[in-house]
Amino acid sequence: MSDTANTKCKSQLKSFLSGGVGGICLVLVGHPFDLIKVKMQTGSTNASIISSIQEVITKSGFRGLYKGVTAPLLAITPIFAICFWGYEVGGELFDFLFLGDKHGDYQSSDIRAMVAGGFSALPATLVMAPAERIKVIMQTSEAGFSGAMCRAWGEGGVRSMFKGSLATLARDIPGSVAYFGVYEVAKRRLLSKMDNKSLAVLTAGGLAGMANWAVAIPADVVKSRWQSANPGEYNSSIDVLKQLLKKEGPGALFKGIGPVMMRAFPANAACFFGMETSKQAFSKIL
Repeated sequence: MSDTANTKCKSQLKSFLSGGVGGICLVLVGHPFDLIKVKMQTGSTNASIISSIQEVITKSGFRGLYKGVTAPLLAITPIFAICFWGYEVGGELFDFLFLGDKHGDYQSSDIRAMVAGGFSALPATLVMAPAERIKVIMQTSEAGFSGAMCRAWGEGGVRSMFKGSLATLARDIPGSVAYFGVYEVAKRRLLSKMDNKSLAVLTAGGLAGMANWAVAIPADVVKSRWQSANPGEYNSSIDVLKQLLKKEGPGALFKGIGPVMMRAFPANAACFFGMETSKQAFSKIL
């Protein structure tokens, strides 16, 4: 193996491993807000964010805020590992196709980050879609992890497990373009103005998370409705969108935006900080 190929393999491996660490950090910080978001999107609660949190704690205790966390925790390492690996590969493809031997300027670097971000959503969806399906069932019913698995499988086997895949792609491709693009731009500009790298990474990561959800929330509402629906309730994710607009109006596409944005900054700040910190650690041993 050539030195260049070996360097690329090591870089991809570091992105894969550090992405998994970042994903775990994201789930641990952000899951309670995700729970409330899904409940609001699927009609399981009409209460305010604070009232919904109080309702969950009163009914199930603090542990209730982590209902449905099993699925994302089990899947989050491969999901974010694949996502950050996909981002690394997408960047390499961009370099090969558009830059060649040139290093590029800031503008091409920004475009590179957005293109690579969009690419990262493609392989990640293979793990993301079934994990989201199980998580949504757990969050909107009394089913535990095994019960949610049985329900999803019983409704149509493998096809049912991947219910919502197109909606997941519709959410994650544009969302990831914004996510990685804003992170790279914000981090570079913050580092040029401050000496504290940790603060720059935390701030850029938080802003990236908010940018992601500002773009992705409408598709996420459709995905949540479709993945939690009983068989026969809707014909497709497009049917979900049509009925949602007809019955509840365009505003319904932004249900859950409150807890999403409350979650986005701290959860994604933790994600990128965990990713950057672990990537530095892996660089010393790989």
